[in-house]
Parts: sequence; structure tokens; C-alpha cells
Amino acid sequence: MAKSMIGKSLGVSVLLAALLASYPVQAGNTCSETSIVARGEQARYVWLAKVKARALWRRKVRSIPGLGPDYARWARAQNTEERCLSGGAGTVCIFTGTPCRS
Repeated sequence: MAKSMIGKSLGVSVLLAALLASYPVQAGNTCSETSIVARGEQARYVWLAKVKARALWRRKVRSIPGLGPDYARWARAQNTEERCLSGGAGTVCIFTGTPCRS
């Protein structure tokens, strides 16, 4: 009985390996060739200035033909830079990043 269980387990493992081998493996992210720069609106708080800049970056990426919503996640972007400039009137953030999709 133990031999038949081992044989069944081995058969299932071989079948599973064959099925997995037939599916293509995704080779990393697909990224845009250019970086997108977005300068957000002025805000009283740094966190709000970052939210505004990130939203503008996403909006710009979605509007570019060939990219669209699949590329518009800041968390997937590569070569990112977040710069915030603070002064007496508030804070402005500039987000730069290469849009990618996974």
C-alpha cells in the first residue's frame, strides 16, 4: 500500500511539473523608455504635497498612448525620485519615474 501511495505522489508531481513547464514564465517588468515628471500643486503639508504629485504622475502616465492604466502605479515605477521643496507658502513635490507594468 505504501508503494502505491508513493507511485501516485510521484505521478502527480510529474504531471504538475509538466503542466507548469507548459506555461510561459513572465520575465520581469515591462517599462517605458522615458521617465515621466510631475510637479504637484502647492500644499500646506508635505504628505499632501506628495499625494498631489503622485496623483498627477499617475494621470500623466494614463494619458500617454501606449502606456495607460497598466503603467500608472507609482509602486511599480523604476528609477524613481521624490523631491519636495518647502517654503513659507507651503510645499511642492516633484515626482520623476519610469512607468512599468508587471
